[in-house]
Amino acid sequence: MSGLDAPVYAVNEKRKVSMRQLLDYFRQHGSLRVSDLHLKVDSPPCYRIDGQLQPMKGPPLDKQTVEALSRALLTDKEWEQLLKERAVDSSYFTEKMQFRINVFFDSNGPAAAIRALDPEPVPLEEVGFQNGVWHDILKRQWGLVLVTGITGSGKSTTIASFINRIAQQRPCHIITLEDPIEYRMTSQSALISQREVGRDVPSFSQGLRDCLREDPDVIFVGEMRDRESATWTLTAAETGHLVFSTLHTRDARGTMTRLFDMFPAERQDEVANQLSLGLAYILSQKLVPRADGQGREVAMEVFQNTYALANLIRLRKMEQVYTFLQTRTKDIPEERMMTLERCLAMLVGQRKISPLEAEKWANHPSVFLDEMRHLQQAQGRG
Repeated sequence: MSGLDAPVYAVNEKRKVSMRQLLDYFRQHGSLRVSDLHLKVDSPPCYRIDGQLQPMKGPPLDKQTVEALSRALLTDKEWEQLLKERAVDSSYFTEKMQFRINVFFDSNGPAAAIRALDPEPVPLEEVGFQNGVWHDILKRQWGLVLVTGITGSGKSTTIASFINRIAQQRPCHIITLEDPIEYRMTSQSALISQREVGRDVPSFSQGLRDCLREDPDVIFVGEMRDRESATWTLTAAETGHLVFSTLHTRDARGTMTRLFDMFPAERQDEVANQLSLGLAYILSQKLVPRADGQGREVAMEVFQNTYALANLIRLRKMEQVYTFLQTRTKDIPEERMMTLERCLAMLVGQRKISPLEAEKWANHPSVFLDEMRHLQQAQGRG
């Protein structure tokens, strides 16, 4: 019996479950509802369901059980890396699903965080865009598209949906740099080369340097983690490639500020100029619990780098960005911007999320309340 099928966790006196059975719970309920599994010594297994951690009905895990469950998901090389570096990233694929895994040590011993991913990216039509901006992004031939948000906000899923659709429609060369690879994609109209950091290439920055000599049309950089990877990502976008990447920031203004802060003060004007030329879109998203309790909805702030905004970026006048997002809202290619607060109000108007939940997730609660008043007035006139 393989490690994945070995029954090692005693739920009660009569029943033990294997790692495969713990993973199968994701398939039964869907990764949109059940997104994560946490294994930790002295706690029962915990699933994140609709954004909230819920422990299994069972006894706390001991060190040997967490080690056996985690070991079933890792290769021998990854296990050696874990013991040496005290943390390791990996991915695992079953017949029906795929998983992103981080195994690490805390003060009690080994622990694991397992994220469920659908076997294929969701269609772009189902991501949750409130306007047609995704059509415009698909037509782009160059520029940087940043998808931002906290961990678990669906950034990788959104980008994978774009990459998958481009692969279907465009005869081009797509190169991805990921840590680890999350969605296994097949070449369709496009030729896709997926490279995993640590296995196929030592670092994002090295992968980006190599990438620019490999004739890419579209590049996906899993994350801009440091100054060097940010430099190469901006260079790739500025030199005629369509580049997708992610950052852990909550909105467009914070995203650009984070990029500036990666560099010393004497280089920030240079970076601002480079960003003003290369940036195309920032999509900042959150996953908000649905009003019916059946999963979560994407709420998204949409920033498009128009000529006027490029000038603000060049001058680093970030305080004026939000005003543009509030006023350039027509659903036409030249505009299609949206604040998170307007998006939340629209989701409330569609009865997908509750007003109280929306206000809790807003970056600017007072602005959200204003958007709700405008929505109610518009509905009254209608």
